[in-house]
Amino acid sequence: MDLDSVTFLWMDALGDIEIRIEGSVGALELTPGLVDIDEIREILIQAAGLLFPTEKRSQRPLISYEIVEGSVRHKFRTVMQSVIGFGAVLSQISAQGQIDFLHERSAVAIETLQHLAVEKDYVVTISANESRLVVDRTTHYLRNAKLWVDAEFYLYGELTNAGGKTSPNIHLDTEEFGTLRISTHKDYLKETDRNLLYKKFGLRVTGKQNLQTFEMDRNSLTFVDLFDYDMEYSDAYLDGLMKKAAPAWESLPNADQWLEEIRGGTHD
Repeated sequence: MDLDSVTFLWMDALGDIEIRIEGSVGALELTPGLVDIDEIREILIQAAGLLFPTEKRSQRPLISYEIVEGSVRHKFRTVMQSVIGFGAVLSQISAQGQIDFLHERSAVAIETLQHLAVEKDYVVTISANESRLVVDRTTHYLRNAKLWVDAEFYLYGELTNAGGKTSPNIHLDTEEFGTLRISTHKDYLKETDRNLLYKKFGLRVTGKQNLQTFEMDRNSLTFVDLFDYDMEYSDAYLDGLMKKAAPAWESLPNADQWLEEIRGGTHD
């Protein structure tokens, strides 16, 4: 098979996804020339979350992009299998009228487009494989706040960035979730006498967790504690955590039963 045939087969295996935004800026109809670069960047970030919510950049297929006239049409091209799957997701969202069943990154992407539609009175149409989802001022594609509860997580990985002038944070590169941005206190970063960058740590953080899917809301994470990352199981560390938590459980007649009720029953 020659190179031209291989190229044809590869191109034939691709499909298109479009996010079309209709509206106006003042008295002018919306066009690509009136869209700020920050808005374009936000669309690009959310598109990756919509299409490949669980994959790291190194793991997902290539996504190509162009912006064209027709109000503003953000066009994405990637492997057809993913386009077909995403089209099915759009149909499910439209049929159910809610996004609580989506992966957290996908749900956040739809919420971001919903906020954009309300804030700027846009009509956003997402299309894939003949499926369409319209988001505007009249829709309410937002996650049910009652499904998200406060939770505590233990995360492990390499700390790749720390700082920020107005919103201090640290970036933890994890094997399970990719790079996580975790809000922290400026005083902690200022007073620590350790070189934290490019070393592996365990982090204790707080955030939101979905009661139905048990997913962690990656955008809600706040730093609590940092400890040296050790792959070896530590009885001493576990005992220390249990002693810290013990006072909060003393008033419960049956802590195990209460915990199972909070979780909604036993999950295999």
